[in-house]
Amino acid sequence: MLHKEQHLANVSSLSGFLLLKFSEVWEMQILYFIGFLVFYLAAVAGNLLIISAVASDHHLHTPMYFFLMSLAIQDVGQVSVIFPKAMANSLRNCRHISYAGCVAQVLFFLFFLASDFFLLTVMAYDRLVAICNPLQYEMLMNKQSCIQMVSAVWIFIFLYGVLHSGGTFASPFCSNVINQFFCEIPALLKVVCSDLYIIEIGVLFLGAIVWLCCFIFIVVTYMHIFTAVLQIPSTQGKKKAFSTCLPHLIVCSIFIITGDFAYLKPTSNSASFLDLAFTMIYSIVPPLLNPVIYSMRNKELKRALSKLLGTRSFRRNNLSIPVLQR
Repeated sequence: MLHKEQHLANVSSLSGFLLLKFSEVWEMQILYFIGFLVFYLAAVAGNLLIISAVASDHHLHTPMYFFLMSLAIQDVGQVSVIFPKAMANSLRNCRHISYAGCVAQVLFFLFFLASDFFLLTVMAYDRLVAICNPLQYEMLMNKQSCIQMVSAVWIFIFLYGVLHSGGTFASPFCSNVINQFFCEIPALLKVVCSDLYIIEIGVLFLGAIVWLCCFIFIVVTYMHIFTAVLQIPSTQGKKKAFSTCLPHLIVCSIFIITGDFAYLKPTSNSASFLDLAFTMIYSIVPPLLNPVIYSMRNKELKRALSKLLGTRSFRRNNLSIPVLQR
């Protein structure tokens, strides 16, 4: 945290923040803009394809694909909160973000990021019921239950995001210079110059406890799932079970690993390549890879995507997994 000898900038007098500038050379800024644009369009297009395929194909109107569509919606929201502003700043050779814009970025980025993890936890429960207790799957994972679970996740996370944002911006800032390309909480806490930041540390600690509980739940859930899968007598049954579980497990692993590197790394007051690299990875890699991972091993989703795009490549792969159907 910066020392109090630095010029104090009270929260009430701040008109905005200065974000990290990737380069002083305008031509390099244009290259960063093109790079951001390519990654952003790829992530948005991939997730919108998943949303459209699930919404348009009645064969995919099952709990697993409902959760997958919700995850895709949140991924679109996550990248849309931060990358359009970063692209606009690169194109205009600017680094300014308004105070209200910074608050909005923190709130909505937290909302979409945390919702992703909670939804991945709910999806682990869905896989557990589908594979370990298929006879009660329709009763436990009916349409109303699924909507209630997703709604509960969004409401809880939004309230938590408001608490998080309030804790971050309750303190005065010693500087308005943020060493990150968007308003990220760890970067903001580095320029807080009041003991009030302890409130935000408390909120972070609460979030860490909840995250740990979800992580343990996912680990224990998959231990039960893989134990049940190994007991399936037919090879085809095992392949079908693994084809639905492995993509979710890979997505969970990517999300957890990249998030841990970003938030558990040692902090410093100056900008570093590692800070930027880890933030780029956890903010863009999961939304970019999620559609690819889920569509690679899922024949029903491939069929829906080929139908949506008007191709015939996977029209004959109209296979279904009995335990997932309602």
